[in-house]
Parts: sequence; C-alpha cells; structure tokens
Amino acid sequence: MFSDEKNKTEAGTLYLVATPIGNLSDISERAKKVLSEVDFIAAEDTRNSGKLLSLYGMKKPMISYFEHNKKSRGDEIIEKLASGASCALITDAGMPAISDPGEDIVRLCHENGITVRIVPGACACVSALALSGLPTKKFVFEGFLPAQAGERRQELKAVKDERRTLIFYEAPHKLRATLADMLEILGDRKMTVCRELTKVNEESVMTTLSNAVNYYAVNDPRGEYVLVLAGADEEQIWENSFFSQMTIAEHVEHYISEGMTKSDAMKACARDRGVSKSEIYAEIMKK
Repeated sequence: MFSDEKNKTEAGTLYLVATPIGNLSDISERAKKVLSEVDFIAAEDTRNSGKLLSLYGMKKPMISYFEHNKKSRGDEIIEKLASGASCALITDAGMPAISDPGEDIVRLCHENGITVRIVPGACACVSALALSGLPTKKFVFEGFLPAQAGERRQELKAVKDERRTLIFYEAPHKLRATLADMLEILGDRKMTVCRELTKVNEESVMTTLSNAVNYYAVNDPRGEYVLVLAGADEEQIWENSFFSQMTIAEHVEHYISEGMTKSDAMKACARDRGVSKSEIYAEIMKK
C-alpha cells in the first residue's frame, strides 16, 4: 500500500540509485531524496561515494559492497532489509547492477521477498548507443571483455555472427589489445568509439575498426571507453558459416549424419540459410 506522499521512501526496500557517470548535474531530484532518506547506503567504493554525498550535503551510514565481498555483505544487507531498514545501492558511476555485482543483491532480494525499486538515471551503455549513429532497435550489451587474451578472443568468436548492434566497455590500458582482437575476429566493420561520456573531454567518433586500430597505434588511449559496433551483415555471416561451401543437399545430409531425421535436417538447413523449409524441400526434390 503506497503512501500519499510522492516518492516516499519505503521501509524494508532496496533502492537501485543511478549516479552521474561524469557530469554531477545529471543526478535527479528523486535520487537525492532517496539517498538522503534511506537508513544506509551500500556502495562499490565508500570513499568515492562519500565524496559524492558530501557534494550534496548528505551524510549517511555506508557499507562497501563490491565483487570480492558480495557474498558476506549480501547476506548482511538482506538481514538489515528483512528487519525493516531501507537501503540505497550505488556504484561508482551509472546504474548499479549493470555490469556490476549489484545484480547478486537484487537476485537475493527477489528470492527473499524483499521489494526492489529503481531510481533511474545515467547509464553509459545506453548513452553511447544513442550517440553512436548505429542501429538502436536491437542491441546486445557485452560489458567488459575478459582481461586474459584467450578468454577475450573466445567471447568475441561467440558474437562474430551476431546481427544486433554490439556494446562493450573497455579500460584505456586494454583498449589497443581489444581493438586488435576485434578486427581480427569480427572483421572490419563500422563502429563508434565513445570516450569520457558527459565529462569535459567527452568524445564520440563514428569510424571503422581498422581506423580505430590505426589511430590508437599512435595515440594513447585516455579515459573510459564504450565501444559500439555494427552487427554482422549477411555476407559476413555466410562467409563465417560452416555450410558456406555446401550445396543444400550436402547441408541437409550433414545434419542427417549427426542423427537428425530428414524433416528436422531440412528445418535446420532452412533456419541456417534464412529461408522457408518449403524452399529447401523443393530443392531436395529436384535431385
């Protein structure tokens, strides 16, 4: 049952509060209200968040909540919420629980019947997508790629045939290696490099992967990056496919040899090639 008070802070509730990703003016009035009224704040880095709160004249009990203590602190936060306390979860910048250990505490809240509310605001991935000039109707957010080269390359191979726009986060010290792997595995394609969003040195440049590799070979990466890449086109997907050199009959036979019925093999063939099963059937019947 909601109170008549607009945006009342409820007891026993976890609030996911977005904070600015650069420009401090981007914090909302509702975010400031919630931060000033909750019983305590869980923050990725209490030192950084403490500075942010002090700018708005706020002082609240804070506990750290990050990747390496999320299990023990998660249980502690759940216990406090279950006893009726209200909590705001914030990250260093942007929306908590997005590419962030906050997703774990949200899951725990749902599992324990604890209400979770959202206080929306700045989010780097959506901001970069809007700036990119690339298709926004469908997209895939990949977040940070693994630091280890082998694991990073495996994840890139898994999305090389993805048709939707791809969004990645990257730190400056890993940018050159990431761009080089992207070019080798995904092939040259359109991309927009977004840097230092909402900050003084904000930059968004529509370019290509090959041009980005060449640029950063002679220019030092600076700041935090969001990389927005065009999805694979049909020609790229076809070239990368195992069946690109197969006839339709050979393609169907491949699936039959793996144990499929002829009917299922034709369905799989049609799905791979983006055509109807009737077209595959008609082609097979010619033989």
